[in-house]
Amino acid sequence: MSTAAKIWTTLIMIILLALIFLFIGSDLDFNYLIPKRLMRLATIVLGSICLAFSSIIFQTIVGNRILAPSIMGYEAVYLLWQVLLFVMGTNGLMLLGVSGNFIVSIVLMLAYSWALHHWLFPRCKNDVYTLLLFGLVLTMVIGTITQFIQLRISPGEFSVFQGLSYTSFNRSQPETLFYGALAVATVLWVSRKTLPVLDVMALGREQSLSLGVNHPKYVKLYLALIAILVAVSTSLIGPTVFMGVFIANIAYALAGSNWHRVTLPIACAITIAIFLIAQIFVEHVFNYKTSVSILVNLVGGIYFLALTVRTRGFT
Repeated sequence: MSTAAKIWTTLIMIILLALIFLFIGSDLDFNYLIPKRLMRLATIVLGSICLAFSSIIFQTIVGNRILAPSIMGYEAVYLLWQVLLFVMGTNGLMLLGVSGNFIVSIVLMLAYSWALHHWLFPRCKNDVYTLLLFGLVLTMVIGTITQFIQLRISPGEFSVFQGLSYTSFNRSQPETLFYGALAVATVLWVSRKTLPVLDVMALGREQSLSLGVNHPKYVKLYLALIAILVAVSTSLIGPTVFMGVFIANIAYALAGSNWHRVTLPIACAITIAIFLIAQIFVEHVFNYKTSVSILVNLVGGIYFLALTVRTRGFT
């Protein structure tokens, strides 16, 4: 099957899944139920674009397909900031508001991205496994700090924070969607002009430098874009952990090409389809007795483990 046929097949599948998601069991309730589902659908689409782009771009700049931004602690930084807001109490949340919290989250993610670029990446150089080890340790340390701070918040605030720790499409607000769409549109506009550079960077640091690409400059740029995308996706749908590795490798397999103008759209379509299927199962099969994060992380975690074992040559 040609690449164009794969793309069209995936698009038709997404449209069918979206229609099923919108109208199944709705009784054509256009006053309440369908508008709520349209909000969730918009959240799924926007979060999927963020997740797909951030995962594939991150794998390109680090030169490995078993890494994802979540492994490097980006989502842990976001959750740490959210729990700090709860420690400040309702005054902190009211002072910042939805838009303020969103902007501060992006600034913190950019600062963390800068720290990774200037401290961690130069020390790891081409040792991907050392980079992975550092990322896992950073994620664990930040997560431990977050858990320690949770002890200072009230039980009611703790239950609200726990909701932020799981993937969900029900927490997004129109204001958050608007700001997120603006941020994602800006990132996509910048990325569109630099896709050929990403294709060259996929060859490796030495090869891209020999071909005239300012590798350090673009790595810094892409890490900033990844930070924005992860901040948007985490604020909209919550942490996704292994989902990035899962969908990126499926996209590589389906695309049959390393060109980013092919793999990125396919990865977005795959992510939307997976999230739609998971949400349909949660709502109409499990009757909200499980969550999207449990289904996605279960499948993605098993896939990540199998991919890691296969990459290390144990099979």
